[in-house]
Formats: sequence, C-alpha cells, structure tokens
Amino acid sequence: MDVKFTGSSHYVASQELMETVNIAMTLQKPLLIKGEPGTGKTMLARAVAEALGKELIIWNVKSTTKAQDGLYVYDVVQRLYDSQFGTAGVDDIGRYIKMGKLGEAFQAQQQVVLLIDEIDKADLEFPNDLLWELDQMEFYIPETKETIRAKQRPIVIITSNAEKELPDAFLRRCVFHYIEFPDQTQMEAILRVHFDHLEDALVQQALAAFYWVRELRGIEKKPGTSELVDWLRAMVAGGVAPERIAGEIPFAGVLLKKDKDLRTLRQTRR
Repeated sequence: MDVKFTGSSHYVASQELMETVNIAMTLQKPLLIKGEPGTGKTMLARAVAEALGKELIIWNVKSTTKAQDGLYVYDVVQRLYDSQFGTAGVDDIGRYIKMGKLGEAFQAQQQVVLLIDEIDKADLEFPNDLLWELDQMEFYIPETKETIRAKQRPIVIITSNAEKELPDAFLRRCVFHYIEFPDQTQMEAILRVHFDHLEDALVQQALAAFYWVRELRGIEKKPGTSELVDWLRAMVAGGVAPERIAGEIPFAGVLLKKDKDLRTLRQTRR
C-alpha cells in the first residue's frame, strides 16, 4: 500500500481506528463501521478522502433502497417517451442507462472513496445482494450486454447504526471497527477542531454537564457530538457564563430532543 491514513485536520481519529482503516485498504476489503449516533461514522469517509486526496462518492441508503439502485438504472420510461416523439437515437439503449453510486465508483479513472451510509436501513437482502459486486468489483448490464469492471478498486467504507443484524456472509467479507463514544479528553480535542477560540472554563463546564446529562437515568436519546457542538454555539451566542452551567443546563432543548428527556432533566437536580 503506497498511502496510509494518518488522520485529518478536521477529524479526530484514534490510533486504533487509523490502523483499522489502513488494514482494510491493504486487504482491499470493505470497512464496516458501527457506533452510536454522534461518533463520526459518516465523517470518517470524508476524512479519509480528504487525507488521501481522493474523490468521495456517497451512497445514502434508505428503507426502499435496493442493491440494483447502486449499480445502474435503465430509464425505460424516458426511452418510451422519446420513441413516441421520434427522438433520434432512441435505439441506443446505452443512452438510457444511468450509473448508480457503485457504478460511478467502478467507472472512475482514479481510485475513489465510496461511502455506503447506514446500510442497515435497507431490507435484510440488501447486503447479500451486494456480495458479488463487492467481491468481484464488477457487474453485468443485460440490457446492453456489457460488464462494468472497476478501473480502480475503490476504498469502501460502510456505516451501520446497528438497527438490524447484518448477514454473517456479508460480515465475513468486511473489516470491522466499532467507534466508542469519545471520552472527555477526546471530546475536548473534537471541540477544538470545531471552534477556533473557546474559553477554557466554558469548555470544561460544558463537557462536565454534557457527560452528566448522558448518564442521567431515564434519558432515552442521549445527546451526541453534534448536539454538544450546537449547544456550545448556542451558549457562545447567548453569552452564557461558565458558572451558570454549573447550576443549570441552559438551552436544554439543543441537547435533548424528546419531551420525556427534558422532563427527566427538569426533575433531576445537579
């Protein structure tokens, strides 16, 4: 392997995570990333692409997504429409074949980073349907009798929120890493990436309050990194003094997004 991922100026990665990324690239296997929301799963792909100077292609998976969507789409409706109006070239089926995100990654002249984001949102057959393409780095288009082969094997990063169990056959073909939620020291480093200048007392009080809220019994949706960043921005904009945070949680609606969690917070004294 000629290049290694050693982190990014906009992403705080642990040594273990950087090593796992590099092993996945060396083995030329997809990297499956799990972790609770707010641990930077999606941002990892952006950081890898930025650090290695490669294009990032993002395939956002939804509940209705099929594996076929990532390969190509044959726009038969447009072809029928064109045939009715006598559009030239309607017999050229290739004009109506549009590459999906996986197809784009295969056809790229230079190696790209392909993010398959939140794979567990799709149905259980989705990962298995991708096995051949991810293994062989090619797929067949029967409409044009053409095989699309990857010009450069992309760096594939797959994220999962663990909403569904993924098939064993799929897991065997991946390198796996679970991103633990950052501890207070790591989180402070993350905040320093997002903010140029922050009063140290504000950072320390905010972090202490943030982790206290996360540990409150009865909190259903624990705040993540993005909520903490937004909360700090709100307190800076509102001119909140650090000592105020020691006695209360100002702008609690930025941290907690459920009525029940806000009630739990109000009923609990620090």
